Amino acid sequence: MAEGAPGPVTGGTGRRAAVLGSPIAHSLSPVLHRAAYAAMGLDHWSYDAVECGEDGLAAVLDGLGPEWAGLSLTMPLKRVALGLVDTVSDLAVKVGGANTIVLRDGRRHGDNTDVYGIETALAEAGLKAPSTALVLGGGATAASALAALAGLGTREAVLAVRTPERAAAAAGVGERFGLAVRVVKLDEAPAHLPAELVVSTLPGRAADAFAAPVAESGAAVFDVVYAPWPTALAAAVERAGGTVVGGFAMLLHQAVRQVALMTGRDDVPVEAMRAAGEAELARRA
Repeated sequence: MAEGAPGPVTGGTGRRAAVLGSPIAHSLSPVLHRAAYAAMGLDHWSYDAVECGEDGLAAVLDGLGPEWAGLSLTMPLKRVALGLVDTVSDLAVKVGGANTIVLRDGRRHGDNTDVYGIETALAEAGLKAPSTALVLGGGATAASALAALAGLGTREAVLAVRTPERAAAAAGVGERFGLAVRVVKLDEAPAHLPAELVVSTLPGRAADAFAAPVAESGAAVFDVVYAPWPTALAAAVERAGGTVVGGFAMLLHQAVRQVALMTGRDDVPVEAMRAAGEAELARRA
């Protein structure tokens, strides 16, 4: 249990949770959380997807009743959520965003499970202590990735972004966690290879242009995209025999941590959630 988080859920039977964000229709979170509830015997728990922008979050929170156990937050809500909770974990403060709100006894506790999700996904693939990293993109996910890399023992990272002056927040997160971060322009990224690990936080096909140089460098890759999969970057590295971690692994493990926080239980069924998520991705493909 994260420091400062509330204890186990007690009392009542019907509990509610949801993922909020915009756009939200294609979120995989309901599939993952519902699979966990089914395997844990939480037959009276429900989990939904709710379209919500930054301007609407405060009103949604104010309208929640005692049956609500927690919320998962995706973009663009993670930063604004910090100002709408009663307590917040040190990790969420340092990263600059909360992707989880636990609701208990009339209070709201903000937390961040993205960092745990990335750390666990990388460690699961054997990438437990990459010495150097090249991170593509400078948004909230890049900030969480830098925090996770620091937690795994990485000491130096290059942050490649389209607009360097807008990367100060993400770079600052890495530095708060003890990383030496150098910011460069995105089109200069290949010049900073080889690196032991390349992390792409770029959306869609934005990383396609880097597929060949990354694959040729021998780097392992963590690509936060999970659909459509594989990306050109992931496919190129796989063909070259390199290690590839996809965004689904991160999504899975951050959801595992969210279920633990919202239910107060440690017996979260990782493999049942993994199977449900993989089946849904196959269905959508």
